[in-house]
Amino acid sequence: MLTQVESGDNFVIVDDLLATGGTALATLKLAEDLGGHVLASAFLIELEKLEGRKKLEEKGIKVISILTY
Repeated sequence: MLTQVESGDNFVIVDDLLATGGTALATLKLAEDLGGHVLASAFLIELEKLEGRKKLEEKGIKVISILTY
């Protein structure tokens, strides 16, 4: 179990749903504020019309989703 984030730690954001990207962007900001680096993000479901992928990719985050609607 991760109990402390250290500068230079790498992360992958994993969530069930990518909609607007707000939760993933907040997670990205938290990781960066703690000195970490987000390598990619993975989602079970992506709602394409809400363009959350675009917002994450603009920040340089690779996005993987299993199901898209």
